[in-house]
Amino acid sequence: MSHFRFLPLFLATAGCCLAQNWSLGGAAGFGFYEDATINNGSASAQAGFTPRIALSAVLGQNIGNYFGGELRYTYRGGESELKSDGQKANMDAGAHAVHYDVLVYGARRGSKLRPYLAVGGGIKYYMATGLENPFQPLTNFAFLTHANEVEGLLSAGGGLKYAINDHVLFRVDFRYYGTPF
Repeated sequence: MSHFRFLPLFLATAGCCLAQNWSLGGAAGFGFYEDATINNGSASAQAGFTPRIALSAVLGQNIGNYFGGELRYTYRGGESELKSDGQKANMDAGAHAVHYDVLVYGARRGSKLRPYLAVGGGIKYYMATGLENPFQPLTNFAFLTHANEVEGLLSAGGGLKYAINDHVLFRVDFRYYGTPF
């Protein structure tokens, strides 16, 4: 009988779960990274990632008339890159981000056009996947090598959702992902 002790609570809350407004979607976009500067004496180099396409999956929920939440996964391919004085070293790389955002809408739930602001946090997993070049330039600043790293992630942005019909939304997003270098 102890196996069923939570059954009444489950049955009492099950009806509430059916009334929730969930959404599932995918996204494609283009992303840019901000380069970091590495100093070595009086010389410096720029380290970063090349701009590339980004692909996302989103699980969202409306909470009341003006609030929502989204769990988002994003993949960004690209190359890690080191540049200085016309020289360049690069290696294939990519990043996976998983984060949860709270959305605040500027229009009521059910409106055709809903502008929103989003803020949240999560993690970003960076990975270098290319071949190491033992004779790469700019090794006095850094050496591009196979490495993986997980960093904390701050997500902020906004956009517009447009309801094409009851089951299809078109949206435009602008996002900023901040992680330590």
